[in-house]
Amino acid sequence: MQKLFIILGLISLLTGLLWPWISSLPIGRLPGDILIKREHFTFYFPITTTIIISALISLLAWIFRQ
Repeated sequence: MQKLFIILGLISLLTGLLWPWISSLPIGRLPGDILIKREHFTFYFPITTTIIISALISLLAWIFRQ
C-alpha cells in the first residue's frame, strides 16, 4: 500500500510539473468524444478519451503487478 501511494504521489507531481505541455495535447478533444452545444446547454462526454486512459491505467497496473 505504501508503494502505491508513493507511485500515485510521483505521478501527481509529474502531472503538475508537466501541465503546461499536457494541456496542449489533444486529449479530451479526440474523435469519438461526444459534444452537444445548444443555447444555454452544453453536454460533453469524453468516451474515446476515457477508453484510452482506462487502457493506459490497466497497462500500468499490469506492469507494476509483474
